[in-house]
Amino acid sequence: MREKAAVNAGVATVWTSPDSARDIDAPALTNPVYITEWLDSLTHETRLALCDENRIQTQVLFGQEVLVLEEREGWSHIIVPDQASSKDKRGYPGWVPSVQLGESNALTEGNSFAIVKAEFTDLVTEDDKGEMVLSFLTSLSIEKEEGDQLAVSTPLGTRYVKREDVYISSSAVSDQKGSGLDIVRSGEAFLDLPYLWGGMSSYGFDCSGFSYSMCKANGYVIPRDAGDQAKEGKGVPLDELKPGDLLFFAYEEGKGSIHHVAIYYGDGKMIHSPNTGKTIEIITIKGTYYEKELCAARRYWQDAGDAS
Repeated sequence: MREKAAVNAGVATVWTSPDSARDIDAPALTNPVYITEWLDSLTHETRLALCDENRIQTQVLFGQEVLVLEEREGWSHIIVPDQASSKDKRGYPGWVPSVQLGESNALTEGNSFAIVKAEFTDLVTEDDKGEMVLSFLTSLSIEKEEGDQLAVSTPLGTRYVKREDVYISSSAVSDQKGSGLDIVRSGEAFLDLPYLWGGMSSYGFDCSGFSYSMCKANGYVIPRDAGDQAKEGKGVPLDELKPGDLLFFAYEEGKGSIHHVAIYYGDGKMIHSPNTGKTIEIITIKGTYYEKELCAARRYWQDAGDAS
């Protein structure tokens, strides 16, 4: 068993327990993983059950490092360190198929990183064959630059990505801090993408996975879940909202527990990933049930000139 490992599948879904995956989920449990085929095979009911039956916790992208706590019958109990959670102070907990984990990347101090900025891009072998599809925000250490391709370090060894599909950063998270408007623009690229409970990739986001990922794309690493996101950042009065602020919604007309997060779009609108059966959308808040449930706003982005 490895104490540290790295995801060696395009997207690894993190399940609540080894018993959480159903026969219909088989395409998401293999390596290579077949996320599109998996999602296409789900009915509304079987997709909804991922949430209602608490089957999925989160997702982890290719090359992302995890801590392995134990291994049992082909499953690994892991912690995702860069997805902060009140569930475990070390990071987000859950289970992944062991076949989707490989050796942890040996990162050289001072290396730059290629962060995928396209919705998807191909990971290419040395003989120029596409090996797998990488999602938006996949981050890999750069070994060398070769014209329109970058050689990157992966759990599978040296591979290549198109320079035009990535952003080169001095760290594994974007080193350019975006504005609130930049967070909104990042989100606009995913309009009409179907909601996926636990989703953290271009194949589908849940509400907090969407806010987490759009903030991360702009250099801000925030907690993974809506309830935790509502406790950090800077509190913003609801009459002083700016684009890029996170909006939180609670049951009992805003007095109960937080169940949803959206990104303020400006002009009384929000952009969000609503729930199973719906897609990422921009809506006017006034006149919807969200208006009654809106209970708080937090700002994670910084104005130019603010102390970082």
